[in-house]
Amino acid sequence: MTIVLFLLVLFAAMTVGVPIAFALMLTALALMVQLDFFDAQLLAQNVQAGFDSFPLLAVPFFILAGELMNAGGLSRRIIDLARAFVGHIPGGLGYVAIAASLLLASMSGSAIADTAALATLLLPMMREQRYPEGSSAGLIASGGIIAPIVPPSMPMVIYGVTTNTSISKLFLAGIVPGVIMATALVLVWRRIAGREHLPVAEKTDWPHRRQVLASSVWALFMPVIIIGGLRLGLFTPTEAAVVAAVYAMLIAVFVYRELSLGRLYRVFVDAARTTGVVMFLCGAATAASYMITLADLPNQLAGVMGPLLHNPMLFMAVVAVFLLAVGMVMDLTPTILILAPVLAPLAAKAGIDPVYFGLIFIFVGCLGLLTPPVGTVLNVVAGVGGLRMAPVIRGVMPFLLVYAAVLALLIVFPAIVIQPLKWMF
Repeated sequence: MTIVLFLLVLFAAMTVGVPIAFALMLTALALMVQLDFFDAQLLAQNVQAGFDSFPLLAVPFFILAGELMNAGGLSRRIIDLARAFVGHIPGGLGYVAIAASLLLASMSGSAIADTAALATLLLPMMREQRYPEGSSAGLIASGGIIAPIVPPSMPMVIYGVTTNTSISKLFLAGIVPGVIMATALVLVWRRIAGREHLPVAEKTDWPHRRQVLASSVWALFMPVIIIGGLRLGLFTPTEAAVVAAVYAMLIAVFVYRELSLGRLYRVFVDAARTTGVVMFLCGAATAASYMITLADLPNQLAGVMGPLLHNPMLFMAVVAVFLLAVGMVMDLTPTILILAPVLAPLAAKAGIDPVYFGLIFIFVGCLGLLTPPVGTVLNVVAGVGGLRMAPVIRGVMPFLLVYAAVLALLIVFPAIVIQPLKWMF
């Protein structure tokens, strides 16, 4: 009965257009009334406790770092570097998009920020060289969702705080899957490029490559500092976010000199607005999570899914299908905040490594960013490129299918995630 009430209130509120943060608050209120435990002060305290968290400070600083990278020229130089080295291959701009996606992902941790930067710079070039618009947009969108998988990842920060899982381990667990995702995109794009007979750009000479490399070396140091600092234990994920933001600002203002005082103010305002939305969502989710715990929903759900807990692989497959269905109608952050506190304890009962489960949870949630009707990343690409949604959806399908194959590979062979993590620690 409690599970039905929780789902009914949540989805009914979302159906009539209530913002997700307020829908979560209504869910908490409904559970309070059902348990005969209404206390407005307790609700307010839980909302405040939701964003009064030291680890969550990483979120605004990673958001700020992403804004500074795009406004300060770091993202553009990464794309220029990829173009100089792989742009001459048939369909070279596609390989540029993949290489730049992986490099940008290791700096910002935001799928939307990376996708917007790539679409702004590469879609006009692809259109000019008569690349198929649907496939080009689908590739850029698919590359954009690598950002939440590799470190530093904002969804991993939120998941780690929500489920009390090590954020550092989540970060490092995403490195190998991120590289596998990029490799899968290369294989699919190679087939598309051969089928469409895409044009070949002129090969860049080595003097120009050295010039581009010298210009982008400051940007390339950013992932080295973040990942190296985490691996060596020099700072926590929250401190890594601060380092990333400060580093990006110093490079943008004093080295590349592309960020004036006026533009810097605009960047801070945009980052603050995004942070406000995310933090309020975290607060509302904490209130709902508190009531979920009091209502004993995880144990009730464990009773329903009991037979699956004895077969970890089957459990992971069922959870993946469920999360993919949810991801089609809900964005990644609310999916984490709503479902992670419920599903993570079940995974623990099934004997599944918590870091591995967190990685799969976020991976499946990222696939939801590519699936209609919500498809946040698809909307970003279509909006930036001025494209209709239908060709974008058709263009992303081959990449979505190969990502589904990668997901199946990670579920069948969990050692792909777990074993490198053991080596790193």
